[in-house]
Amino acid sequence: MKEYPFVPYRWNRHSRSELARRAKEFLQAMETRRSVREFSSESVPRELIEVAVQTASTAPSGANRQPWKFVVVGNPELKRKIRVAAEAEEKASYEQRMPDEWLEALAPLATDWKKPFLETAPWLVVAFAEAYGVLDDGSKQKNYYVQESVGIACGLFIAALHQMGLATLTHTPSPMGFLSEVLNRPKNERPYILFPVGYPAEGAKVPVIEKKSLEQVAVWFD
Repeated sequence: MKEYPFVPYRWNRHSRSELARRAKEFLQAMETRRSVREFSSESVPRELIEVAVQTASTAPSGANRQPWKFVVVGNPELKRKIRVAAEAEEKASYEQRMPDEWLEALAPLATDWKKPFLETAPWLVVAFAEAYGVLDDGSKQKNYYVQESVGIACGLFIAALHQMGLATLTHTPSPMGFLSEVLNRPKNERPYILFPVGYPAEGAKVPVIEKKSLEQVAVWFD
């Protein structure tokens, strides 16, 4: 069993006013975040994606197993394969699998099975969840709270991209097994979210939506 050394936790204590300023500044920045489906083909430096993945990897995880893998695709041929496979699954979902209630919920967002952004965006980043780890001798290592851990990491990834000024979308075609095949991932990894990443296209539009108020999402016991 690996043992971790412990060191003093070093942090900066800010004044109450500075805490409030920082909190509101971050909230205001994140309030401008939107899911984008129209991307520019303008290139994005690889180092920016690297920083976003590194930021995602600061997420807490069960027993510090860090059960995620971010597979980054810029190769046009691979992006084409992913689009074709994703659209096949999405077409089947929209036309056969989704119940009317689901289709009705999606209708105001004007989405359909066509996903051109999977080729247009300069990068596709696929987050995979590691169901279990594989040690050097080939034996399995149990991972804990995998879904929760990967979800937190993906949230940080989204925030990092937005902070840079890049756009993304949480695309989850169902089922997503084709991503494991196209990207040749091992059996212990499961596709979690497919992120197209890039700059919004000139004139890109997003639907006018509202987020729930604080009163709707928080319950207090002071």
